[in-house]
Amino acid sequence: MNIVYLHTHDTGRYIEPYGFAVPTPNLQALAASGTLFRQAFCAAPTCSPSRAGLLTGTAPHSCGMLGLAHRGFQLHDYDQHLVRYLKGQGYTTALCGEQHEAPRSEMIGYDTILDMDNEKIGPDLRQPSPAQLDMAARDRRNAHYAAEYIRSAASDQAFFLSFGMVNTHREFPELDGTVNPNYVRPPHPLPDTDAVRRDFAAYIQAAKVVDDCVGMVLKALAESGRDQDTIVLFTTDHGVALPNMKCTLWDTGIGVSLLLRYPGQERPGSACDALVSHLDVLPTLLDLAGLPKPAWLQGVSLLPLLQGEVEEVRDAVFAEVSWHAAFEPQRAVRTQRYKYIRRFQGITHVVPANMDDSPSKDVLLDHDLLEDDRPEEALYDLVLDPTERVNLAYLPKHQEIRRQLATALTQWMETTADPLAMGPLERPQNAIVNRQRCISPSEESFE
Repeated sequence: MNIVYLHTHDTGRYIEPYGFAVPTPNLQALAASGTLFRQAFCAAPTCSPSRAGLLTGTAPHSCGMLGLAHRGFQLHDYDQHLVRYLKGQGYTTALCGEQHEAPRSEMIGYDTILDMDNEKIGPDLRQPSPAQLDMAARDRRNAHYAAEYIRSAASDQAFFLSFGMVNTHREFPELDGTVNPNYVRPPHPLPDTDAVRRDFAAYIQAAKVVDDCVGMVLKALAESGRDQDTIVLFTTDHGVALPNMKCTLWDTGIGVSLLLRYPGQERPGSACDALVSHLDVLPTLLDLAGLPKPAWLQGVSLLPLLQGEVEEVRDAVFAEVSWHAAFEPQRAVRTQRYKYIRRFQGITHVVPANMDDSPSKDVLLDHDLLEDDRPEEALYDLVLDPTERVNLAYLPKHQEIRRQLATALTQWMETTADPLAMGPLERPQNAIVNRQRCISPSEESFE
């Protein structure tokens, strides 16, 4: 069974299959022929830790990816990466476009790299790399490479293809008239202003590029007949690069798109409301491909959900932040009803360096964002308060549920060998990290 892994930067769930006014007809078609997971969550709302969690099936702190690969963080053991495991099972492997689990793609061990300009080059993080220039053209070119790889793949050799798109990462494209910001609704939790509408309109344009690229790959699968023996997975790393979304443990940060299609699908076009973690993807792919599961996995297979045998496979998902541009240690546990977030090492102020530069960020900065504060503990009732606005952690009537979730979070941290459970985290020697009070991720003030 072949596997095609389609992934984007910073998309969250803001695509058409999740009901948003973001036209993505090819992704809608994929959802209609597969399964849409409506309650899927990443392991970390920051790029490299999220991808490392998905591709190793372990929590980012367990596999060592506590921060961004291009800033000096790496996996403890690249033999636990899905690519190396599949190679050991006889697969040929190919990367087209973006990866974010290693400083250099060659470290992961792909047999073929179809796009050699996908690295963030050089120590100067203030300068855009070639991968960040003309992102739409690059993604479309790589979609062509991915499609040609599928069409030329040998019929007697199972393959794994990772096609990573830079979109919908910033910088968003300049508005070209295809999306009128006058009729765009900014997503929660952003204000409805002209600057924010224009910003989100630019995101919609970037999402259209993603959809075009997905369409090229799906067309190649259909025309070559490989859709009959290929699993197709589409997901993203975390929430949109907007304030209070990406790099936060609210649902706007950890909620992700997750679409899965495979040959012999029992219930095509279904939507699943069960809690799902990115850690569950790898064991699911291995089950669908009929492959043994390695001992290090921390996720659970979603196959019983896909086959309609059960309604839930887990009662909670966990998520974490350690480093993004700057240090901001947090951990969270989420059930269907509640979310509990704990912040560590006394960092309860806003860390602006962990918000991508944007017109939307400028709006909040102009309205005293930096005077805001974050509680050390937060508890939200996701049924009565789905937008996570009312912190219940310090109210007497909610102390029992707070204690239960705090205990569950501590047990998870200890069981998965989270170094934060052992004491304060220290910056790794070779990591490049912004000072917390930097306004921008691209400022020159590094620790």
